[in-house]
Amino acid sequence: MAAKLHLSVGDKNFFKLVQQAALVNPFTEERSLINRQLSGLPDDRLATEHNQKGVYAVRRRVKRLEDAGRENFNDYVSQDKRLMKKAYIFDFFHCFVDHFDRHIQKQLNSGDQPVTVPFADEAFAYLDRKGYTAEEKLRAIGLTFQVWRAFYFIARNLVGRGACMRKLRECLWNNVFTHSMEFYTQHLWQRMEDFSTIIAGETGTGKGTAAMAIGRSGYIPFDEKKKSFKENFARSFVTLNLSQFPEALIESELFGHQKGAFTGAVEEHQGLFQRCSKYGSIFLDEIGEVSHPIQIKLLKVLEERVFSPVGSHRINRFDGRVIAATNRPIDQLVADGIMRTDFYYRLCSDVITVPPLRDRLKDDPAELDDLLTVIVTNTLGTDSADIVGQLRQLIDKRLGPEYDWPGNVRELAQCVRRLLLNQTYTGLKKPSGEGAPGAFNEEETGEIDAQSLVKKYCYSLYQRYGTYGEVARRTKLDRRTVKKYIIDYTHQAPDAN
Repeated sequence: MAAKLHLSVGDKNFFKLVQQAALVNPFTEERSLINRQLSGLPDDRLATEHNQKGVYAVRRRVKRLEDAGRENFNDYVSQDKRLMKKAYIFDFFHCFVDHFDRHIQKQLNSGDQPVTVPFADEAFAYLDRKGYTAEEKLRAIGLTFQVWRAFYFIARNLVGRGACMRKLRECLWNNVFTHSMEFYTQHLWQRMEDFSTIIAGETGTGKGTAAMAIGRSGYIPFDEKKKSFKENFARSFVTLNLSQFPEALIESELFGHQKGAFTGAVEEHQGLFQRCSKYGSIFLDEIGEVSHPIQIKLLKVLEERVFSPVGSHRINRFDGRVIAATNRPIDQLVADGIMRTDFYYRLCSDVITVPPLRDRLKDDPAELDDLLTVIVTNTLGTDSADIVGQLRQLIDKRLGPEYDWPGNVRELAQCVRRLLLNQTYTGLKKPSGEGAPGAFNEEETGEIDAQSLVKKYCYSLYQRYGTYGEVARRTKLDRRTVKKYIIDYTHQAPDAN
């Protein structure tokens, strides 16, 4: 039996560093430090330069072993073998990242069915030469594609250079892979369904985008015979805005119904939980708007993983994750009794807050340029630094640096569209007088009772923000009370409409 090989001291120390890079959250300062160490470049160089140089250094080191016929990690002593397996996954990822990137874009444009992975044979050949077993190869390609999807959707869709956005990206990555990639790959890579998540944040901050980044980043096995993944990741994320449906229809939208289950149920309907694949996630937006009976039914699904369509005794199993979002403070929802405590505690495996745009710009005003670049690219279908510069000048001129963007990123996107159409945007005017929107005329002062005052204030906020939920959040009133006050005011005030 041939003696086992040993890595040189230099290779061993280098591969230890590569192993750390393969396991650490890519959005942390720790990963940035490792990239600088791998690259060997001066610290003042750009982060992209450190990353590119570090990747090249790993490829060069692995290539040296390949050329010497010493690439199979099974030929090495156990300690070196473990190092090489991690280092090879890092190299494998970067050798095929452009292929995976194109595959994501192809899959997004292909409809519901998984598309063939044209580079599968090449990818398996790389792993085979390095010594991975058939099972390890399947797992490696599945995990590698998952890692790139997570990075793709987090890094590209949630841009921003400020500290609060860096923290958000770090939290989203941990939500997919836990605090430790090593822990995830050993214990949880196929067991994340019990980790429900609440995403909090003001209206328009991008909670849906954050949820999509999680929902499209779950582990999906690879089917070697079909040379495709077993599920289209784009189909693995299904959504429902709970505030868009009347109470009587929400249960049907969630769980489906049998034909004849109620008046108007003329055919069978598949609900959200039926449409979600075993590798997928369900996104329940405006979770703070649902009644206690619906919360109880959702709680049962989360605890027992089973549900029945309305009007049916058939038991269906749900294996996906649940992501919920609200624009109202969660502690207020629970304290006011709007969200049941048992429902909250079943949802809150993780709570992630998406920061408002005003906080992001306080962190770093240049973040506005990052967002404008993304919005312009999405709107025009191409990059244009000139147009971004023109838009930034118009925004500075029309709104000024102190504008607080009450509609957050959603407002910024509409601001860009309006500027592209007619070169003007004034935003929401700050309220006249002392403080609140819809300040009262002086002749009303002292001539209006307290309840009418609250009703008019709620109506003013509703005119500005457009949803009962947002008015409830700002006034710290129950949503049903807010709705009643606004309806009462519109009926009693002749100029309300």
